Amino acid sequence: MHDSRESEFRPQDAPLREDVRRLGALVGTMLGEQMGAEFLAMVEAIRAAAIQRRESAAAVAGLGARLQGLAPTLADALTRAFSTYFHVVNVAERVHRIRRRRAWQRALATPQPDGLHDVLARLRDGGIGADALREMLGRLRIEPVFTAHPTEAVRRSLLEKEQVIVRCLVADLDGEQTPGERAAGIAQMRMALSVGWQTAEASALRPSVQDEVDHIGFYLSDVLYRVLPVYYEILDDALRTCTGATIELPTLLRFGTWVGGDMDGNPNVGAATIEATLRAQRTLVLERYLADVGRLARLLSQSQSRVGVDARVIARIAEYQRMLPQAAALIRPRHAEMPYRVLLTLMLARLRASLDDTAHGYAKADEFADDVELIGASLRAHAGSHAGWFSVRRLLWRVRTFGFHLARLDVRQDARIHAQALAAALDDAQWSERDIGAQARRLASYAAGSARLPAPADAVGRALDAVFTTLGAARTVHGDASIGLYIISMAHSVADVLAVLALARRGGLLGAGAVPLDITPLLETIDDLQHGADMLAALLAEPVYRAHLDARGGVQTVMLGYSDSAKDGGIVASRWALQHAQTQLLAVAAQASVRLTFFHGRGGSVSRGGGKTTRAVLAAPPGSIDGRLRFTEQGEVVHRNYGIRALALRTLEQLSGAVLRASLITPGVDAREPHWAAAMDTIAAEGQAAYRALLETPGFVAYFRAATPIDVIERMTLSSRPPRRGAAAGGVESLRAIPWVFAWTQCRAGMTAWYGVGSALQRAAETLGEVALLDMARDWPFLRTLLDDVEMVLAKCDMDIATRFSQLAGDDLHARFSPRLRDEFALTRHWVLRLKGHDELLAGDPRLAQSIRLRNPYIDPMSLIQLDLLARWRATGRNDDALFAALVTTVNGIAQGLQNTG
Repeated sequence: MHDSRESEFRPQDAPLREDVRRLGALVGTMLGEQMGAEFLAMVEAIRAAAIQRRESAAAVAGLGARLQGLAPTLADALTRAFSTYFHVVNVAERVHRIRRRRAWQRALATPQPDGLHDVLARLRDGGIGADALREMLGRLRIEPVFTAHPTEAVRRSLLEKEQVIVRCLVADLDGEQTPGERAAGIAQMRMALSVGWQTAEASALRPSVQDEVDHIGFYLSDVLYRVLPVYYEILDDALRTCTGATIELPTLLRFGTWVGGDMDGNPNVGAATIEATLRAQRTLVLERYLADVGRLARLLSQSQSRVGVDARVIARIAEYQRMLPQAAALIRPRHAEMPYRVLLTLMLARLRASLDDTAHGYAKADEFADDVELIGASLRAHAGSHAGWFSVRRLLWRVRTFGFHLARLDVRQDARIHAQALAAALDDAQWSERDIGAQARRLASYAAGSARLPAPADAVGRALDAVFTTLGAARTVHGDASIGLYIISMAHSVADVLAVLALARRGGLLGAGAVPLDITPLLETIDDLQHGADMLAALLAEPVYRAHLDARGGVQTVMLGYSDSAKDGGIVASRWALQHAQTQLLAVAAQASVRLTFFHGRGGSVSRGGGKTTRAVLAAPPGSIDGRLRFTEQGEVVHRNYGIRALALRTLEQLSGAVLRASLITPGVDAREPHWAAAMDTIAAEGQAAYRALLETPGFVAYFRAATPIDVIERMTLSSRPPRRGAAAGGVESLRAIPWVFAWTQCRAGMTAWYGVGSALQRAAETLGEVALLDMARDWPFLRTLLDDVEMVLAKCDMDIATRFSQLAGDDLHARFSPRLRDEFALTRHWVLRLKGHDELLAGDPRLAQSIRLRNPYIDPMSLIQLDLLARWRATGRNDDALFAALVTTVNGIAQGLQNTG
């Protein structure tokens, strides 16, 4: 499967072209071997026709005609063939990013843009000195949080085969392998591709919560655990290079997860999954420590007859020999003069006891870290800076970051579930309808602990009690750091927050008489965001809650929901409501002398907050970052950012650099900004009106369900979480944001990321003037970032294919809605190009444009295969399992090709 469109590669991307060519040839060889020459010829003919259609701007009908009526098994195989090509192109592009990074590192004169060396040099040149950096690093907190909302959850077995291909390509980055070495690499890649072809991409069974824990565990324990020390080493070197100062590095990075703790609308998550997840993560990280300590024991063979050793090391050995006589007896006599090896061997015994929950294990990670630091201090004091301290320091950074918990587990539940439990406990069937002020007054004594809610007699109450009891036990077993935030979905009032305190006390989650839990309201809809400041002001003025917050260190976290706000009001209104809400919430917190942290609930797609995180950080309202960044990572974004170690390292560098820049550089005050904000109020209102007008048009729900493959997505086993809140039936309101976005992406319309943008910009140009709009787009990071994100989605859309999907809705619905979508798309494209000063989409991002062009000839056939299969499956009453299986393959393949999907 050789792609001959070599002119589409820029000269500096010649190595990428070669990798794509080599991997494409391997895919073709593999397909010929596995499926036969006739099948390979068919794939090549379809690919050539798709390229011809793109290059000649021909109608899609010709290509669609040759893909109609395929047997389900053939349709499935063709889709998998094109998906395999996507896979190798994705790998080749990621490896090329590593190649470019190495090129920057070799060119010592200029550091790679947005890396830590580059950012710290820019900060230095901007007058930021070592003292300011030291102060900021002391309060820097960056925490990616991995969530269980996959639209592209790659099996671990396939992830491991991808790693084989990556390693083979990386091994030959410089092109200096011998012919024999290169042949061996090709053989390994061919084997990985062939075994991958013979492996189902996903199970027919819906993944369990444990499956999702295992999936996220791969990125945490196999990738991030390994690269974390390298990140600190790069930061340390950058600080020394740029400031000349030695700055002791605190723990800057932490990781979180929702997997196993997100109960909102997921009946499969509760107390049992919380405990199982914490146990699984503990096991993963302890196993990593066992391996590291074992390697250190082999490395640190220093003899007391040759070098001094700290007396505390000798004393710790004696203590552990008394504590662990059986382990001590197994140490070889000839190792007795090797104190580090002896201590590390005894530390291994304690780690194993911790893993097995037997006597004399480490009670908490701090005890283990103390032993590691003890060895490090002895090495530094006795000529060991280059005789082991490097490896000990790497372990120490890992222990300080991952503890015995690996990642902090957030817990989330809907405020309405809490209200249901309270209604039963208070014997008040009308509880949810009560005045919110009255609710708060009644809950205050229960939240403060001066009164206690009755024991639950209802199933909901018992389940919540079990959750809080489990969280209390987890603090003892896994440590305080194992539990992250308790997030309240649909939180609208003070009473919603006090409810958690009252229920937590009833469930026994107490420490020194207080509830040891950081409670976080989630502002999800446009209305929530617009009224969030009022709610926060009332919450911080509530005496019981303020006492709780002061006991927790006076830091309040508010979660911002990108997904539902965009689904509710469209992308323009959502982005502006999020921006404006942050400014208002910061003012409220400052007035109350509370430090505020924003938790950004971003998804993979642009309409769910996706896009480049670093760009979003730099466009955030002044003061909203201030050294703290907590955000969700989900779906294909996890794999793209953290699937390869070198790229995970680059991601962490870029995040840290963006947070440092946003926190330390005070943007100049632009006198035009108040006018821009007022203009944005109008633009957001116009965008929301256009978007809501579409959704509220009679027949739209029926059109959506017919013109997209939502009925396929709802039946797929994407995650343990149901695709809807509540009952299976219902309109757009009951559908979760992920399948809503996913469905529109699959049909190539991508409507959720651009509908209403063109109308809003058109109206703004008419009322404000085009010159003012051009100034905003050029000089205001907020609008510039929004336009960049919308442009990327527009470039991935294909309205001709979307129109073919629209025809599935029937003549009437198609005639009513398709022209509206096409007109708004054209209008949005027009204004994005006009405001960016370009003639073509992505003219300013040629690398992304090239990436999309590489994929289109393979996405297009899959979309047309899906279109045909969908019509045939629906014609059978959705009862043909073979057609459905082939449809699932197309959904997975298109998701892999488009990359920003859910």
